[in-house]
Amino acid sequence: MTDLFAPLSFKHGPGMKNRFMLAPLTNTQSHPDGTLSDDEFAWLTYRAEGGFGLTMTCAAHVQAIGQGFPGQLGVFGDQHLPGLTRLAAAIKAQGSVAALQLHHAGNRSPKELIGEAPVCPSADEETGARALTLAEVEQLRDDFIAAAVRSEKAGFDGVEIHGAHGYVLCQFLSPALNRREDRYGGSPENRARLILEIIDGIRARCGKDFTLGIRLSPERFGLELAEIVALARQILADGKIDYLDMSLWDVAKEPVEDAFKGRTLMSYFTELERGEVRLGVAGKIMTAAVARECLENGADYVLIGRAAILHHDFPQKIAADPDFVSVPLPVTREYLRQERLSPVFVDYMNNWKGFVAQEETV
Repeated sequence: MTDLFAPLSFKHGPGMKNRFMLAPLTNTQSHPDGTLSDDEFAWLTYRAEGGFGLTMTCAAHVQAIGQGFPGQLGVFGDQHLPGLTRLAAAIKAQGSVAALQLHHAGNRSPKELIGEAPVCPSADEETGARALTLAEVEQLRDDFIAAAVRSEKAGFDGVEIHGAHGYVLCQFLSPALNRREDRYGGSPENRARLILEIIDGIRARCGKDFTLGIRLSPERFGLELAEIVALARQILADGKIDYLDMSLWDVAKEPVEDAFKGRTLMSYFTELERGEVRLGVAGKIMTAAVARECLENGADYVLIGRAAILHHDFPQKIAADPDFVSVPLPVTREYLRQERLSPVFVDYMNNWKGFVAQEETV
């Protein structure tokens, strides 16, 4: 199917009314204790209202020590349940599937934010991170699973495991960062063990109608493309998840590793047998034409990030205009305020070169 507006079913839980998934986007808008703010609520529900088939939260940390940025949404304690429950209900009321992304920053947790040294599969001199003990790895696994249970209790349709972008699960996958000598280190199979145990645990603890996805990135952060392709192949073949979200930075790019050049990075994943598991791609999808090309090239759905920041109703814009192209950058602060970004979120986007127009000072 290459129709962006065809429904998409999942093996478990409700399907998407179209092929547009809101990418999990850092926005720094919630409270210091991880409880949901009105600003983050407004930002996310406006995207559900704008027609996204699935609306995903930002990365929500499963342990206090796993916080990766200020104003991050939390899912590590029952104190987060009231806000999460309110959010899930509001997303679903718009006819959008409600998903929460489970996250732990690992060695990317700023020491000044968490109040202690961050953690990593192995000691990491560059970030000052200490190595997790075996008991702590097992606790980390259990806390990812507990956060999924908490998300289900809050009314979310499902969760996505964040295994990408150099955060803790990605750190376990990296042969450069993971030098452990126990069952969670060494071979690619051992380095992937934590992710696979989390998948198994969520499936065992959550209901049969609970949707489960995982986000992987295939490059950078000490990763090797061949290993990530092999892991994706295994996860797809196992059939325990409902969707695999590949974060590619640019859906049209070639791999960085010379041995794999000559074709798109995306093609290494769209060619994999996937059974009933759905495959989505993310990376600079800013136009209707590029979104359609992703489906034509084998993806089941597209994840929209920057274009969703710029257009809360990106799916509706494409439904009205099959040639739709996102507004050119930079945009004004006022434009972003109209798109329900709080001043804090606008300031965060101002760190992205060329995104926010710089106001002239007198």
